Amino acid sequence: MTVLRPLDVTDQTSRALAWMRNSGIQESSGGVARYHLVTEGRNLPLSTEITGYFVSAMVWGGCHDEAFRAADWLVGEAWQPELRAMPFEVGEPMKPSYFFDCGIIVRGLLAAWRVSSRVAYLDTAREIGLAMGRDFWSASGELHPVLELPWKVAWPYERRWSREPGCLQLKSALAWADLAVLFPDEDFEAWFERALQYSLATHLAFLPGEEDELKVMDRLHAYLYFLEALLARPERAEDLMGGIERVGHYLRTIGPRFERADVCAQLLRVRLLADSLGAVPLDVAAAGEEAAKCAAHQRFNEPPMTDGGYGFGTRDGVPMPFMNPVSTAFCMQALQWWRDWENGAFRGQLAELI
Repeated sequence: MTVLRPLDVTDQTSRALAWMRNSGIQESSGGVARYHLVTEGRNLPLSTEITGYFVSAMVWGGCHDEAFRAADWLVGEAWQPELRAMPFEVGEPMKPSYFFDCGIIVRGLLAAWRVSSRVAYLDTAREIGLAMGRDFWSASGELHPVLELPWKVAWPYERRWSREPGCLQLKSALAWADLAVLFPDEDFEAWFERALQYSLATHLAFLPGEEDELKVMDRLHAYLYFLEALLARPERAEDLMGGIERVGHYLRTIGPRFERADVCAQLLRVRLLADSLGAVPLDVAAAGEEAAKCAAHQRFNEPPMTDGGYGFGTRDGVPMPFMNPVSTAFCMQALQWWRDWENGAFRGQLAELI
């Protein structure tokens, strides 16, 4: 299928899209594995969240057949209409539901709906968005990260960024902002504003958040979700600028020991969008450095399961043995946007942010 982009894609982007389509990371059902274990030669189980990211990435890259197969799996196999819930994996016993995953899935389904007009995608996105607002708010105004299914009881919080309330959930809450445009009579806009205010009140305490700097690198990935979503309010320029500077500092400090490809890509995308929105002027030197870091994580001239994709990251400069579809999606978009910016034709939009 022809890759439908407003500009000619780079070879890096074409190779990454080919990896997403042909490597086997998307399995025959349409679902997408969390990542591939290179040493063991096998995929981890299918993930609803990663499949949601995959849908957005394939729509962005113009690979609609793959996007629709993934979206069909989310709607037909993963979504539990009797419970009105989305588990993070499909199978028995029933897996829990994550707030973050749900928002990513909604944004993927909306992306597929925009290019297909398939009503099932829009209807399911709306139902998931309503479930997010109905089931995940706590009595004290926080968003529970995880609910046990089928009872929808919140898991006890843990001192881990993915298992406690935090500003990162704002990226998932972007799904509410997207749905609010389509369904203005629902509570979606109010829910997004509520999540925004909580995130603004708590985000400064998120970093570093750990004494172990290797764990801080993981928290950079999560904090960048907050910055990505904050782009919906570019008037918060001071928060955006401060966040960009903090993440850049930690990335350069910790990166020689442990560098995540997705952190490099997320930071570059935030810089480019913040500049295009008039919020934070682009630091060209820093952006160029982050683009080079992203590019270094792509692998070429290897077996199909690795050729053209992006690894998860490096430890002490050595690639880690994981091929990651989210790292691939983030990096290919970031590098394509960077090349577009270099050519004076940047056209990235928050709506297409994977």
